[in-house]
Amino acid sequence: MSAAINELLPQFADGVHLHEAELLACRNLARALPDRQARARAAMSGHRSSLIKGRGMEFAEVRHYQQGDDIRTIDWRVTARTGKAHTKLFVEERERPVLLLVDMKHSLYFGSTLLLQAVQAAHLAATLGWNAIQQGDRIGALIVSDNQPRELKPRAREQGILALISALTQVHQTQLNRAESQSPEQLMAHSCRQLARIVKPGSMVWIITDGTGFNDDCLQALTNVKRHSEIAAFVVSDPLRSGALPLPKRFTLPVKDNGKSMLLDRHSYDAWLLRQQQQMQQFEHMMQSLRASVRRIDAGTNLNQQLNLLR
Repeated sequence: MSAAINELLPQFADGVHLHEAELLACRNLARALPDRQARARAAMSGHRSSLIKGRGMEFAEVRHYQQGDDIRTIDWRVTARTGKAHTKLFVEERERPVLLLVDMKHSLYFGSTLLLQAVQAAHLAATLGWNAIQQGDRIGALIVSDNQPRELKPRAREQGILALISALTQVHQTQLNRAESQSPEQLMAHSCRQLARIVKPGSMVWIITDGTGFNDDCLQALTNVKRHSEIAAFVVSDPLRSGALPLPKRFTLPVKDNGKSMLLDRHSYDAWLLRQQQQMQQFEHMMQSLRASVRRIDAGTNLNQQLNLLR
């Protein structure tokens, strides 16, 4: 690897392997993100309920019904006993479960410039994890690989983030040594169904993926999640797969994609590129149908230069 590339790499990273030190260093990236939760709590101080869909609420007290109160919060027992309408008041729970669906299947073991997409996905997951615990939330994950998905229940503080970092490095090492891959569609459908079973109401779900393998089964499962929790997604792309890498008019390019080796020339590359872009767009359209935000993260650029996409 050239000296110029080494200067662009994240701290402790080599772009291919994954070390706990580089994921621990993502804490510095998380510190650069705004504390959205603190701002939301300050804006919602008092007795009004949260406008953020899916937030867990706990009972606080009962008071006389006032014009504008939600009639669904009327306490009918107290109202019947006193003869005057009373309403229940709720406050927002302090800890919110944050669950990461981290896609590390074989298709993300691709990199044309700086990092493998899987490595960038791990950096992004660690940064979001550090940010969650810094805001007082609990962090958990479902890590997708060509083995069974690795489930981490949401845990608070360092217990949650250290478990996430350990699992990411272990899964990555296993995937690097794995020669065969499973069907992306079967993997993602199984993982999304498992996600729907384990997500607690009021959770924040971050999906980190390259966008491949998502089908109608995934959409159905994610629709169930969206009914009671928030969803947002990041698509981790690569410059060669997104068409951002400058190439000469004529070339022969050896590529290993999803475990398959191929030799691309200009014509075959254009067809291959079209398929890559269609897969990403299909996933983005799925997220839009769920009214979930989706952003692209480039594996050819250090994550510290893309923090505006995380804000």
